[in-house]
Amino acid sequence: MFIVSEFEEVVKVQPNHLEDDQMSRIVIHLNSMLANKVVMNVGLCLSLFDILEIGDSIIYPSEGAYFSKVRFRFIVFRPFVEEILIGKVKSSSSDGAVLTTGFFEDIFVPAANMQNPSRFDVKDKVWVWEYDNCGDTVELHMDIGETVRFRVVSEQFTDTHPGVDSGLLDTGEIATLKSKSPYSIVGTVREPGLGVIGWWTDL
Repeated sequence: MFIVSEFEEVVKVQPNHLEDDQMSRIVIHLNSMLANKVVMNVGLCLSLFDILEIGDSIIYPSEGAYFSKVRFRFIVFRPFVEEILIGKVKSSSSDGAVLTTGFFEDIFVPAANMQNPSRFDVKDKVWVWEYDNCGDTVELHMDIGETVRFRVVSEQFTDTHPGVDSGLLDTGEIATLKSKSPYSIVGTVREPGLGVIGWWTDL
């Protein structure tokens, strides 16, 4: 679910911070630049892991700031396809259910990936698994807020830059979270042991 990815960035330290500790300023800059941002084809960056190397600092003519090339590693959320994760139901519609891990909310379980047979309860706006218990139908609800075990079946990176419809960006380009998610996951609960965790303790 979590990986450590290596990056390289030229960090600019403004003149009013020249007397500050260099390492502290670099850490603040890198976390401000990447934390809670999606790097295309890498994943959702969470927090700085460590700094591998800081190059020589350079002050250019007419610039009061100094620039340092920094090689560092960041903790990134990017589960692999087929990985089983835990999330909670955020919302449901006839199209499927949206799940959240608490820090990532772009996980979608489409209707076709629900337990079979399932139906969408329009009144309560929840998915219901019509479980066959030795000839008797038991209705198992996937209520909002329920803890769900799901399997990752696919992922998608989308260019959300203004003026661009969609597509893939090269590694290293950054897109902030906007109306269309730059990184999303499709999951399934249509397997034994998947779905609401409480289902399998009650059966």
